[in-house]
Formats: sequence, structure tokens, C-alpha cells
Amino acid sequence: MSEHVSPEAAERFVQQVTLWYSEQIMKEQRAAGGADPERLKTLKDGLAACAADLETLENAGPEEVDGIAARYAALAQELEGQ
Repeated sequence: MSEHVSPEAAERFVQQVTLWYSEQIMKEQRAAGGADPERLKTLKDGLAACAADLETLENAGPEEVDGIAARYAALAQELEGQ
């Protein structure tokens, strides 16, 4: 049997992505010429998804925690590469 990711570790992955979205929202809002409304909406939707997944983690079983952790680990790596 393989080891499961702890809810705390999964939460750290989600928080890392949450921070990225928050920083990008601030940059977009401060952009010269004004914010791109479409990009701002996309970023805010991503931030809302992070909040929903953090809430889900509170009562998630091991498989769901693993799935959230894997999804956010991959997303964090993808976002940092941009």
C-alpha cells in the first residue's frame, strides 16, 4: 500500500497556488493602462477554486486529498513556469 499525502501537505500546495493567483491579481490591477477584464476574471476564478478546494480538504478522505495535492503540485509547477 502506498503512502497518502497528508491534508497539511495538500493544503500547502493549494496555498502556494493561492499566493500565485493573489500576486497576479495585484499585478494585473496595477498594470499600466488598466487591468485586462478577461485575465482578471480568469485569475479571480482560479483564486475562488483554491478557496473551494481548501474547504474540501477539511473533510476529504485520503484519495481526495491525494487528488487535490497532485492537481495543485502540477498546477504550481505550471504556473511558476509562466
